[in-house]
Amino acid sequence: MRDFSWTYFAKTGDVDAYLLYKEVCASDLSEVGIEVEGEVEPFDAVQTES
Repeated sequence: MRDFSWTYFAKTGDVDAYLLYKEVCASDLSEVGIEVEGEVEPFDAVQTES
């Protein structure tokens, strides 16, 4: 969904597609334990599942 919304935004300049892209990116970051707003942990500090 992230790639689609970015590609659509790049081709059309649609602001709603950009906002969707930012929302999906923020959602992806919060799923791996990185805080989106406020203090952000370095990616190396986040424990990921193997």
